[in-house]
Amino acid sequence: MSRSCWFAVVLAVLIGGAAGATPTTMVWTPCSIDMQAFRVVHLTYDTYTTLGRKGPARGGEAFATDLGLTVGVLPFDAWQMEVGVDWLEPADDPLYFNAKFGAPEGKLFGGAPALQVGVFNAGTKKGVTDQNVADFVTGRSLPAGLGRIHLGGYLGNPRVLRSSAGAKANSGVMAAYDIGFWPAPAAAGGFNRIVIGADWLSGRNAIGGGAVAVNWCFASNASVLAGPVWFNDAGINGHWKWTTQLDANF
Repeated sequence: MSRSCWFAVVLAVLIGGAAGATPTTMVWTPCSIDMQAFRVVHLTYDTYTTLGRKGPARGGEAFATDLGLTVGVLPFDAWQMEVGVDWLEPADDPLYFNAKFGAPEGKLFGGAPALQVGVFNAGTKKGVTDQNVADFVTGRSLPAGLGRIHLGGYLGNPRVLRSSAGAKANSGVMAAYDIGFWPAPAAAGGFNRIVIGADWLSGRNAIGGGAVAVNWCFASNASVLAGPVWFNDAGINGHWKWTTQLDANF
């Protein structure tokens, strides 16, 4: 690993103690049993924008662009951990943190589901961006190559996670499903070149909503994902949006 990558690992470990932003996700939610392996540095570039609504005066909207870095930090097989940092622009308070810890599928005992606990969207502005959402995720592969199912729940800061009407909405459940197609040759890594994923998170708050997307893995360590995202509370997040997400591992 290069010196710059080692610096990224050290930086992530140091700031990871503060916990929480977007850890490894499915599309819109962190309801995924995937985690970054030890020493893997994951970079992401996520955008969300409306389609066909022209400019802001005619209903056009966009979220701040998310520039994220997530790093696997535990050198164990049965237990893994990732920590991350996200920078959102444009935003008044752009810095967020996240972390995830758990056991991958089949590691605790034969046939064991994956088990994870984590925290995400830990912002730096008290009472504004500090959603500080703790979550639990479990899941496993379905038989006969029928994809994977992911289930979880979350609990966040009640002062921040509220509906557009002001009601407390800081807890809920989440679910996701993904399935891969068109495997690459074993010599190239054997990864699925096309993955279809869908996820949903309950709650009329800033994080409640769902998505469906297609992920094209054009290399074993790089992919582009795209699809629609809708929201449980349009008073907070506005109209549905199209997300495009670029991801790379080093």
